[in-house]
Amino acid sequence: MMRWLDRFPLLWLVLLAGWMAVAPISPEPHLIEKLRMLGQGTLTRPLDIFDLAMHAAPLLLLAVRLWRRATGRITPP
Repeated sequence: MMRWLDRFPLLWLVLLAGWMAVAPISPEPHLIEKLRMLGQGTLTRPLDIFDLAMHAAPLLLLAVRLWRRATGRITPP
């Protein structure tokens, strides 16, 4: 089931995760803003929840990919 993530080039995943984590750079990255809203309890609008998921998803995929690589669970192609 996770073979598609294992086959995805790691460099592209790192670049995508980094870009989505800091986009937009000015005035404040959306990921930081949405995490702050989540901590304050003001993350209630569906658009804000979607925005958090969109900016956090590549980071989560990268974390899973690196965890699978570190534990040797990546299946050969």
